[in-house]
Amino acid sequence: MRIAVLKETHAGDQRVAATPDTVKKLIGLNHTVSIEAGAGLTAGVRDSDYKDAGAEIAATPADAVRNANVIFKVRAPSAEEVKLYPKGAGLMALLEPYGSKAAAETYAAQGVTAVAMEFVPRITRAQSMDALSSQANLAGYRAVIEGAQLYGRALPMMMTAAGTVAAAKCFIMGAGVAGLQAIATARRLGGVVTATDVRPAAKEQVASLGAKFVAVEDEEFKQAETAGGYAKQMSEEYQKKQAELVANHIAKQDIVVTTALIPGRKAPTLVTEAMVRAMRPGSVIVDMAVSQGGNCPLSKPDEVVDVDGVKVAGFTNLPSRMAADSSALYAKNLLALLPLFTGENGEFAPNWEDEIVTAAALTRDGAVVHPALKDG
Repeated sequence: MRIAVLKETHAGDQRVAATPDTVKKLIGLNHTVSIEAGAGLTAGVRDSDYKDAGAEIAATPADAVRNANVIFKVRAPSAEEVKLYPKGAGLMALLEPYGSKAAAETYAAQGVTAVAMEFVPRITRAQSMDALSSQANLAGYRAVIEGAQLYGRALPMMMTAAGTVAAAKCFIMGAGVAGLQAIATARRLGGVVTATDVRPAAKEQVASLGAKFVAVEDEEFKQAETAGGYAKQMSEEYQKKQAELVANHIAKQDIVVTTALIPGRKAPTLVTEAMVRAMRPGSVIVDMAVSQGGNCPLSKPDEVVDVDGVKVAGFTNLPSRMAADSSALYAKNLLALLPLFTGENGEFAPNWEDEIVTAAALTRDGAVVHPALKDG
């Protein structure tokens, strides 16, 4: 199979979909790898590194995808780029599939089998292929680092001859993959950490990391998790009770990281303007959900907004701020997924009987096939 790896064209994304390590492994599986020149530079990988690993270096995107069976990317390609893809090829990337039926139709029209990494199911067998989790893990870490930088004070308690510096109070809202890593990071940096989530299972996970759990634990709370492990949309009544609890708690916090996302829907509002204005000057909010509308209505994509001395930061692509590590993990996710799309003779042949393949594929044989897009 011939695999093409292209330079990312999405503004500001510095990641790449293959590393020299995964290239070696792909070649060891008898695949050929073509890398667009400069594709890895922003992630700390030179063309010569890829070449030493056995890859071919292509001067242009068109050269890279010529005769390709599979195209690896991090983010969704433009419609113009898709026109370069050979008919019958597979595309594996973070395609932002919700609300992207037009893009899916473009892939189908080109005869491309588009595979959305976001739709890889969260089952045990697919853990090594779960790009959302690998990227969220690093994003949660980076959110706390960014928050600490903006806070501008020490996070741990520091005792000196001149006096004691109190530990920063850090509040993590949402205890999924990103939130748990944010909790762990804030704890490692010496902060006093509290966290909240609407999923009952999160309470034990939060406690295991040494943080205190904050939530309204009523009957609705006990039923607030889907079979797939995602948070459910909560009732207005519950949201009101939770907001009152959070409002009292958040006014005392120094760094707040919000991570709450609901697949395919606008991010829920967790921190209101009134809550922001109740916080002390110098405190920080890092809104990790800003790309889906934000958990705070004052956050703006890729901006730091000052609200009476409180900094509200909205970073749309935290993994890209750690491009080398993010790329390494993402490339391994692709490497783990590829065998499900490989035939006995090494050809591109998706196993349409496999639940992971059917869950992640947006298009097949020139048609949009994913239930989330077929009728939307």
